[in-house]
Amino acid sequence: MNTLQPESIFSFFHEICQIPRESGNERGMTEYLRAFADRRGLECRTDGAGNVVIRKPASSGKENAPVIVLQSHTDMVCEKNEDVFFDFSKDAINYYVEDGWMKARGTTLGADDGIGVAAQLAVLDDLTLVHGPIECLFTVSEETGLDGARALAPGFITGEILLNLDSEDEGEVFIGCAGGIDTTARFQYTQVPLPSGTKTVKVTVSGGTGGHSGDEIHKDLCNAVQVLARFLWNVRKKIGFDIASINGGNKRNAIAREAFALCVIPNRDMELFRSLFVQYSDEVTGEYRITDPFLRTEITSVGSPSGMIDRHIADRIIAALYSCPHGVLAMSKEIPGLVETSTNLASVKMDVDGEIRVGTSQRSAIDSARRNAAMRIESLFALAGALVTHESEYPGWAPNSHSPILRVCKEAYENLFNTEVKVRAIHAGLECGLFLNAFPHLDMISFGPTLKGVHSPGERLEISTVQKFWLLLLEILKTV
Repeated sequence: MNTLQPESIFSFFHEICQIPRESGNERGMTEYLRAFADRRGLECRTDGAGNVVIRKPASSGKENAPVIVLQSHTDMVCEKNEDVFFDFSKDAINYYVEDGWMKARGTTLGADDGIGVAAQLAVLDDLTLVHGPIECLFTVSEETGLDGARALAPGFITGEILLNLDSEDEGEVFIGCAGGIDTTARFQYTQVPLPSGTKTVKVTVSGGTGGHSGDEIHKDLCNAVQVLARFLWNVRKKIGFDIASINGGNKRNAIAREAFALCVIPNRDMELFRSLFVQYSDEVTGEYRITDPFLRTEITSVGSPSGMIDRHIADRIIAALYSCPHGVLAMSKEIPGLVETSTNLASVKMDVDGEIRVGTSQRSAIDSARRNAAMRIESLFALAGALVTHESEYPGWAPNSHSPILRVCKEAYENLFNTEVKVRAIHAGLECGLFLNAFPHLDMISFGPTLKGVHSPGERLEISTVQKFWLLLLEILKTV
């Protein structure tokens, strides 16, 4: 890691990669941060949710400068390819460098937002930097519902300026984001015996590009759950087969890359089923050859399962998955090119206890539009007979183009790199909207190095942009 620059950031990121930190399992990170502060004699506080704040006094001559809060989240999205053996509860991230990018072998890298955490630690560790009083805020469980930010109590931080280090495009500074809500549909099913004269095959859709359901929802990437449902729906119109199980996707904030179904086929229809599958595979891989070049479809023979889903329920589930909206619902009328409202068909999970859960999430910068999207998804699954609930709603962050810290950032970027920084809002969710609930006085911006493919095993960090991110952060701290 000592060949990568800035050395301090990548050294701390290496240490972070050794610590399991899936959302809800950030205890190791909390202990690491406490020990870090203790070794350096820095004030450290932890709240009941597991959030940590570490305070560093101002450098000489900057004691009267305003307190600046640096903020990142300690958790990561834990996604891996099906063929990769990896235990996120104990294994270290196996990263490598290739063609100017840092990547992980078959898993998410965790630079979202481990690289922001590493930058905060580098600031706290370096006694030569020029800055006013600093509070480094490390929040938990951002990826599963912004739970840490939601739990922050007034007084936990005292600064009036907050720099969120959780954006993914160097050269851009963000001043607004979408809010979100999760919508879950639950189907109850009865397992019935397999009919005689049948064989079971596993239908697989895998190798999708995947990615962040906010940042990359506009790219028309393959959604493996919906592609699988498309095949099942169309073939069931020609062949009377049954479904023993169906599973796909994973996290609410990730576009589904893989999906699987066990199909129970009458022996007399097996040849036609395989023929239709080949035709379907050619169509789908052709449609997604640009966005998902590694998309694979596969059919394999498997042993007979103990039972299958009642056909009446299976019909409803397949129809609902196939017809469920996925992607952009509306573009912003104010900011050209910005997605305003979207929905993500994230997952379908089947339990042995008789329940099939479909996970979706809706995003919008406009509260009413976000809730309308969630109600549309509810109405569709209600028609299919599911019980629908909504969880984990969080607000958006309204842009403030007159922000004083934005002005400082723009001037710092132009002085450093002789070009203007782009000012944007983002369709992804940031914790900033929730911070304003507890700390309505905050003046905030968000920026970071370039990340691609976040929330998927294709996540990668552009190494050269980390240096620019670091220089900008230091210039802002020195200037305020």
